[in-house]
Amino acid sequence: MDAIPGVITKVHPRIGALVPLTRPGWVEAGHHLLAGLELAVRDVNDAGGVGGSPLELVVRDTAADPEMAVAAVEELAGLGVAALAGEYHSVVARAAATTADALGLPFLCSSAVLDGLTEQPTEWVARLPPAQSHGWRIYADFLLDAGHRRIAVATQPSVYWASGTRILRDHLAPRGGTVIELDMTTLAPDAVCNALVDNGATALLLLVGHPDPAVLIVRSVRRDRRLTDILLGAPAGQPEFAEWAALLGDEGTAIPFLRYLPEQLTPLGTRVATTLRESLAEVPSFVAFEGYDTVTVLAELLRSHGTDRARIAESWPRVAVDGTRGPIRFSRTPGIGVWQWAWPPVQVVDRDPAAPDRFRILRAVPGGPGLS
Repeated sequence: MDAIPGVITKVHPRIGALVPLTRPGWVEAGHHLLAGLELAVRDVNDAGGVGGSPLELVVRDTAADPEMAVAAVEELAGLGVAALAGEYHSVVARAAATTADALGLPFLCSSAVLDGLTEQPTEWVARLPPAQSHGWRIYADFLLDAGHRRIAVATQPSVYWASGTRILRDHLAPRGGTVIELDMTTLAPDAVCNALVDNGATALLLLVGHPDPAVLIVRSVRRDRRLTDILLGAPAGQPEFAEWAALLGDEGTAIPFLRYLPEQLTPLGTRVATTLRESLAEVPSFVAFEGYDTVTVLAELLRSHGTDRARIAESWPRVAVDGTRGPIRFSRTPGIGVWQWAWPPVQVVDRDPAAPDRFRILRAVPGGPGLS
């Protein structure tokens, strides 16, 4: 519709959202991410919107496919969104970030942790979750403190899994630890058990997709009497979601993983948790809080700078908001080419064998500047 001469029409601020909502994407994570994004948009609009206009969320499914993500970013840029939000899968987020950088479109990554989110430093991209090297070093220290020195990793071909393996090896080796790679493209789940025995591993980390082959590996290891003392671990967070407990029951407990929550949510986080639990019909994961915080940050930038993309991107280092998990600010971090919240709180948790729906905090590192 053409504008009426002499009448100023408001342009509603719009955010594009990238979310894995179909397989092979991790659909449950996508639903939690979207729930957080949508709740934050509703809260922004209930409080008057942005500059008196309602904030709009334009959602696109990435299905864990980098090519779909690139096409979605290009489409959303053409639709005139002021900024991008979302994405869970690191390889997909990297493709989205590279495209957003090329198009001059601000992108706040909600959940992907891969250190090299872009090939070159960029002003256009910022990130909420901690870099993989930060979180996985905390996890490696947890393993060392628990007495594990011979650590096997069941892994599949992926930039993300390869990066995780390298981080673990580089951190563990100077401290007397050894990382043994088990290639799941050549090993059946039951053959993993023999490899663990042969190599004398005391821990096995699941650097593989969910539900397959992660669930099959857990079942094989749990049912092998030779491996009753081995620790199963999943630093990428597979046990976080309800589907894990539904598929594995008691066998899915006592498998430590990383999540990005504080021991105590902020007052905002407590309120958000209650609403998210009602909408999801289950306990919200840390991914849902990441989604909420993403929109909270972008809404503040839109209030200050409108829909001007360049001004939004210029303001990453100046924005400061109180999120569900603490104060959020962005800075440049050595080795990270995007604006980074350094750092969110990090926990190592597992599902309690006495109550699989309950989580036990095994290690907690509070968020805040200066932590490494």
